[in-house]
Amino acid sequence: MAGIVVVGVGPGIGVAVARRFVREGMSAGLIARSEEKVKAAADALAGAEVLAVTADSTDEVGLRAALDRVINAHGVPDVVVYNAAVIQPDAVGDLTAQQQLDAWAVNVVGAITTAAYVVPSMVERGRGTFIITGGMPEPKPAYVSLSLGKAGVRTLVTLLDQQYGAAGIHAATVTVGGGVAPGSLWDPEDIADHYWRLHAQQRADWTHEVVL
Repeated sequence: MAGIVVVGVGPGIGVAVARRFVREGMSAGLIARSEEKVKAAADALAGAEVLAVTADSTDEVGLRAALDRVINAHGVPDVVVYNAAVIQPDAVGDLTAQQQLDAWAVNVVGAITTAAYVVPSMVERGRGTFIITGGMPEPKPAYVSLSLGKAGVRTLVTLLDQQYGAAGIHAATVTVGGGVAPGSLWDPEDIADHYWRLHAQQRADWTHEVVL
């Protein structure tokens, strides 16, 4: 069985999703900007077939190189999860234009880079799942950059479905409506189950957004 790639893996949703798919016998490619985070995620999946790679999701060349490393090791993934995000409170006028662009680069452009590089290979194979971790089911004036970014990836999922759905690519977002913490309404292990259910859906039953 081919594997999963998680871009933006971390101690919450990212590692929980990787763990959920590894339980199904998949390999896992773990990508994050921080070496400490990818190492911790790999350690949490001890015993599984895991490749941990550092790359910044805003560095197109570096991100593509990291994806290449995973594909060369494990093959074209069955599932790609884009989980990178800049989560910060900011109101209109709090950030400079460059700071808004920097947040957008992580929240949206990195997902575009990942999809543009991996999805065509999935199309050649005839199937694949591309899931983005969403949020902000309603925009909030105290979280402007995040509200805009999550609206952007929700639209990206629609565009990916329009372009690649007929070719067998299931694009979806899991929209998380609050702070992720074990034992809370947004427990990462519970959230991870929704990623697996999306991937396991038959084509006739495809869902494109799960709102939690």
